[in-house]
Amino acid sequence: MSTLKIAVVCSSNQNRSMEAHKFLSKKGFNVQSFGTNGHVKIPGPSATQPNIYSFDATYEDMFQDLVEKDKILYTQNGMLHMLERNKRIKLKPERFQDSPTVFNLIVTCEERVYDQVVEDLESRGCSACQPVHVVNVEIQDNHDDATLGAFHICDLCQLAREKEDLESEMDEVIAAFESKVDRPILHTVCFY
Repeated sequence: MSTLKIAVVCSSNQNRSMEAHKFLSKKGFNVQSFGTNGHVKIPGPSATQPNIYSFDATYEDMFQDLVEKDKILYTQNGMLHMLERNKRIKLKPERFQDSPTVFNLIVTCEERVYDQVVEDLESRGCSACQPVHVVNVEIQDNHDDATLGAFHICDLCQLAREKEDLESEMDEVIAAFESKVDRPILHTVCFY
């Protein structure tokens, strides 16, 4: 399906969804990325002291804030590098719940986010009766797993893109992908 429109969604539109966004874009996919939380959360000096921003804050704003707070810490823990990457992809994080875009495939990075996406789509109602496949690929929220997860998400999207009729062949896509990653995958169909 050459016109496949893809969304990749994690909680804050920072690490996992942005790494997949970058990778899929390089492979020529029509992709956007999102978060589902009410705010953006980035690790801070301790687990109990995260940095919290609104979705209106740009990646540059976050970068400058972290540089001012502790450039050495945020360089060492990779947050400044992550934000540099994000700035090259788009201006700021976006919330999935605020997007009017209609997608063919939405890939989430954790089960909680999958549940939030499905709940949001169901609450919108069905006006166009356009199906969208929502698939969860569980990815731990760290740099290494985000990179590996981007490869897995790309594999899934490539399998989907090769199908002539995604609606009737998505079960085959999921089965092939589950076999490749050797773990069960959550999948549901929602409607716009």
